[in-house]
Amino acid sequence: MDGERQPVRVLVVDDEQLVRVALRLILDGEPDLTVVAEAADGDGAVRAVRESRPDVVLMDVRMPGRDGLSATEGVLALPAPPRVLMLTTFDSDDLVLGALRAGALGFVLKDTPPARIADAVRTVAGGDPVLSPQAATRVITAATARRSPHARRAEREAARERLAALTERELDTARAVAEGLGNPEIAGRLGISVATVKAHITSLFGKLSIANRVQIALLVRDAEE
Repeated sequence: MDGERQPVRVLVVDDEQLVRVALRLILDGEPDLTVVAEAADGDGAVRAVRESRPDVVLMDVRMPGRDGLSATEGVLALPAPPRVLMLTTFDSDDLVLGALRAGALGFVLKDTPPARIADAVRTVAGGDPVLSPQAATRVITAATARRSPHARRAEREAARERLAALTERELDTARAVAEGLGNPEIAGRLGISVATVKAHITSLFGKLSIANRVQIALLVRDAEE
Protein backbone atom coordinates (compact mmCIF):
# COMPACT_ATOMS: atom_id res chain seq x y z
CA MET A 1 0.00 0.00 0.00
CA ASP A 2 1.28 3.48 -0.86
CA GLY A 3 0.33 4.85 2.55
CA GLU A 4 2.15 2.14 4.48
CA ARG A 5 5.48 2.98 6.02
CA GLN A 6 8.31 1.02 4.45
CA PRO A 7 10.55 -1.09 6.72
CA VAL A 8 13.98 0.25 7.61
CA ARG A 9 16.48 -1.36 5.22
CA VAL A 10 19.53 -2.75 7.02
CA LEU A 11 22.92 -3.96 5.80
CA VAL A 12 24.67 -6.31 8.25
CA VAL A 13 28.48 -6.30 8.12
CA ASP A 14 30.47 -8.83 10.16
CA ASP A 15 33.26 -11.25 9.28
CA GLU A 16 31.63 -14.06 11.29
CA GLN A 17 28.83 -15.83 9.45
CA LEU A 18 27.14 -16.95 12.66
CA VAL A 19 26.94 -13.35 13.84
CA ARG A 20 25.43 -12.26 10.53
CA VAL A 21 22.87 -15.06 10.70
CA ALA A 22 21.92 -14.15 14.28
CA LEU A 23 21.55 -10.47 13.43
CA ARG A 24 19.44 -11.27 10.37
CA LEU A 25 17.13 -13.42 12.52
CA ILE A 26 16.81 -10.62 15.08
CA LEU A 27 16.15 -7.85 12.58
CA ASP A 28 13.99 -9.76 10.12
CA GLY A 29 11.85 -10.81 13.05
CA GLU A 30 10.76 -7.18 13.49
CA PRO A 31 7.90 -5.98 11.26
CA ASP A 32 9.48 -2.57 10.67
CA LEU A 33 13.02 -3.77 9.91
CA THR A 34 14.42 -5.83 7.05
CA VAL A 35 17.94 -7.01 6.20
CA VAL A 36 18.54 -6.28 2.53
CA ALA A 37 22.16 -7.46 2.29
CA GLU A 38 25.14 -8.83 4.20
CA ALA A 39 28.89 -8.27 3.88
CA ALA A 40 31.87 -10.00 5.47
CA ASP A 41 34.43 -7.19 5.27
CA GLY A 42 34.82 -3.46 4.72
CA ASP A 43 35.21 -3.58 0.96
CA GLY A 44 32.11 -5.71 0.73
CA ALA A 45 30.26 -3.22 2.90
CA VAL A 46 30.96 -0.33 0.56
CA ARG A 47 29.93 -2.41 -2.46
CA ALA A 48 26.74 -3.55 -0.74
CA VAL A 49 25.78 0.03 0.13
CA ARG A 50 26.10 1.01 -3.52
CA GLU A 51 24.05 -1.99 -4.65
CA SER A 52 21.33 -2.28 -2.00
CA ARG A 53 20.96 1.32 -0.74
CA PRO A 54 20.24 0.48 2.91
CA ASP A 55 18.97 3.01 5.42
CA VAL A 56 21.24 1.72 8.19
CA VAL A 57 24.54 -0.19 8.17
CA LEU A 58 25.19 -2.33 11.25
CA MET A 59 28.98 -2.38 11.01
CA ASP A 60 31.42 -4.64 12.82
CA VAL A 61 34.54 -2.79 13.96
CA ARG A 62 37.29 -5.37 13.66
CA MET A 63 37.41 -7.33 10.41
CA PRO A 64 40.26 -8.75 8.31
CA GLY A 65 41.36 -6.51 5.46
CA ARG A 66 39.42 -3.27 5.50
CA ASP A 67 38.23 -2.67 9.06
CA GLY A 68 35.04 -0.99 10.24
CA LEU A 69 36.63 2.45 10.61
CA SER A 70 37.86 2.57 7.02
CA ALA A 71 34.60 1.09 5.77
CA THR A 72 32.58 3.69 7.69
CA GLU A 73 34.61 6.47 6.10
CA GLY A 74 34.03 4.92 2.69
CA VAL A 75 30.30 4.45 3.22
CA LEU A 76 29.75 7.97 4.54
CA ALA A 77 31.64 9.44 1.59
CA LEU A 78 29.07 8.01 -0.84
CA PRO A 79 26.21 10.16 -2.17
CA ALA A 80 23.16 10.11 0.14
CA PRO A 81 24.90 7.77 2.61
CA PRO A 82 23.06 5.53 5.08
CA ARG A 83 23.34 5.86 8.84
CA VAL A 84 26.08 3.77 10.42
CA LEU A 85 25.74 1.92 13.73
CA MET A 86 28.89 0.24 15.00
CA LEU A 87 28.85 -3.29 16.39
CA THR A 88 31.62 -3.84 18.88
CA THR A 89 33.12 -5.16 22.07
CA PHE A 90 35.00 -2.88 24.43
CA ASP A 91 38.34 -4.31 23.34
CA SER A 92 38.03 -2.30 20.11
CA ASP A 93 37.46 1.11 21.64
CA ASP A 94 40.05 2.93 19.57
CA LEU A 95 38.40 2.01 16.27
CA VAL A 96 34.95 2.80 17.64
CA LEU A 97 36.11 6.28 18.58
CA GLY A 98 37.57 6.80 15.13
CA ALA A 99 34.33 5.67 13.52
CA LEU A 100 32.30 8.05 15.68
CA ARG A 101 34.59 10.89 14.65
CA ALA A 102 34.05 9.87 11.03
CA GLY A 103 30.29 10.23 11.44
CA ALA A 104 28.88 6.94 12.76
CA LEU A 105 25.84 7.62 14.90
CA GLY A 106 26.68 5.28 17.74
CA PHE A 107 27.50 1.74 18.74
CA VAL A 108 26.02 -1.36 20.32
CA LEU A 109 27.84 -4.21 22.02
CA LYS A 110 27.69 -7.69 20.54
CA ASP A 111 26.15 -9.03 23.76
CA THR A 112 23.33 -6.46 23.69
CA PRO A 113 19.88 -8.07 24.09
CA PRO A 114 18.14 -8.57 20.72
CA ALA A 115 15.31 -6.13 21.44
CA ARG A 116 17.80 -3.37 22.22
CA ILE A 117 19.74 -4.00 19.02
CA ALA A 118 16.50 -3.59 17.07
CA ASP A 119 15.68 -0.41 19.01
CA ALA A 120 19.17 0.96 18.31
CA VAL A 121 18.70 0.40 14.57
CA ARG A 122 15.36 2.24 14.70
CA THR A 123 16.90 5.13 16.63
CA VAL A 124 19.79 5.53 14.22
CA ALA A 125 17.45 5.25 11.23
CA GLY A 126 15.64 8.29 12.62
CA GLY A 127 18.89 10.25 12.73
CA ASP A 128 19.40 10.11 16.49
CA PRO A 129 22.57 8.85 18.20
CA VAL A 130 22.83 5.64 20.19
CA LEU A 131 25.49 6.50 22.72
CA SER A 132 24.91 6.44 26.45
CA PRO A 133 27.09 8.86 28.44
CA GLN A 134 28.53 5.95 30.45
CA ALA A 135 29.48 3.97 27.37
CA ALA A 136 30.89 7.05 25.65
CA THR A 137 33.05 7.82 28.65
CA ARG A 138 34.47 4.28 28.69
CA VAL A 139 35.27 4.37 24.99
CA ILE A 140 36.88 7.79 25.02
CA THR A 141 38.86 7.12 28.20
CA ALA A 142 40.20 3.84 26.83
CA ALA A 143 41.13 5.36 23.49
CA THR A 144 42.73 8.54 24.77
CA ALA A 145 44.79 6.56 27.28
CA ARG A 146 46.68 5.03 24.34
CA ARG A 147 47.57 8.41 22.81
CA SER A 148 50.73 10.24 23.74
CA PRO A 149 50.50 13.44 25.82
CA HIS A 150 51.72 15.38 22.78
CA ALA A 151 48.95 13.95 20.60
CA ARG A 152 46.32 14.74 23.24
CA ARG A 153 47.58 18.32 23.54
CA ALA A 154 47.48 18.75 19.77
CA GLU A 155 43.91 17.44 19.57
CA ARG A 156 42.84 19.63 22.49
CA GLU A 157 44.24 22.77 20.89
CA ALA A 158 42.72 21.92 17.50
CA ALA A 159 39.32 21.32 19.11
CA ARG A 160 39.48 24.58 21.07
CA GLU A 161 40.38 26.47 17.93
CA ARG A 162 37.32 25.07 16.14
CA LEU A 163 35.02 25.86 19.07
CA ALA A 164 36.36 29.42 19.23
CA ALA A 165 34.30 30.21 16.11
CA LEU A 166 31.06 29.65 18.06
CA THR A 167 28.92 32.23 19.80
CA GLU A 168 28.49 31.89 23.56
CA ARG A 169 25.01 30.38 23.14
CA GLU A 170 26.22 27.94 20.50
CA LEU A 171 29.04 26.86 22.82
CA ASP A 172 26.59 26.38 25.69
CA THR A 173 24.45 24.26 23.37
CA ALA A 174 27.44 22.19 22.26
CA ARG A 175 28.40 21.49 25.88
CA ALA A 176 24.85 20.42 26.69
CA VAL A 177 24.85 18.08 23.70
CA ALA A 178 28.11 16.58 24.99
CA GLU A 179 26.34 15.83 28.28
CA GLY A 180 23.76 13.81 26.37
CA LEU A 181 20.87 16.24 26.85
CA GLY A 182 17.98 16.28 24.40
CA ASN A 183 16.61 19.43 22.81
CA PRO A 184 13.86 20.02 25.41
CA GLU A 185 16.38 19.62 28.24
CA ILE A 186 18.80 22.02 26.56
CA ALA A 187 16.00 24.53 26.06
CA GLY A 188 15.10 24.33 29.74
CA ARG A 189 18.70 24.75 30.88
CA LEU A 190 19.42 27.71 28.62
CA GLY A 191 15.99 29.36 28.94
CA ILE A 192 15.34 29.31 25.20
CA SER A 193 12.81 27.60 22.93
CA VAL A 194 13.29 24.16 21.41
CA ALA A 195 13.18 25.82 17.98
CA THR A 196 16.11 28.03 18.99
CA VAL A 197 18.03 24.97 20.21
CA LYS A 198 17.46 23.32 16.84
CA ALA A 199 18.69 26.47 15.10
CA HIS A 200 21.84 26.49 17.24
CA ILE A 201 22.53 22.83 16.47
CA THR A 202 22.07 23.43 12.74
CA SER A 203 24.54 26.30 13.04
CA LEU A 204 26.98 24.02 14.88
CA PHE A 205 26.85 21.50 12.04
CA GLY A 206 27.72 24.23 9.55
CA LYS A 207 30.40 26.06 11.52
CA LEU A 208 32.14 22.88 12.70
CA SER A 209 31.73 20.97 9.40
CA ILE A 210 30.19 17.97 11.12
CA ALA A 211 27.07 15.91 10.50
CA ASN A 212 25.63 14.77 13.83
CA ARG A 213 25.41 15.28 17.58
CA VAL A 214 27.93 12.55 18.38
CA GLN A 215 30.62 14.50 16.55
CA ILE A 216 29.68 17.62 18.53
CA ALA A 217 30.07 15.68 21.77
CA LEU A 218 33.46 14.26 20.77
CA LEU A 219 34.77 17.69 19.77
CA VAL A 220 33.72 19.19 23.11
CA ARG A 221 35.34 16.30 24.98
CA ASP A 222 38.55 16.77 22.98
CA ALA A 223 38.61 20.46 23.94
CA GLU A 224 38.12 19.72 27.63
CA GLU A 225 40.64 16.86 28.06
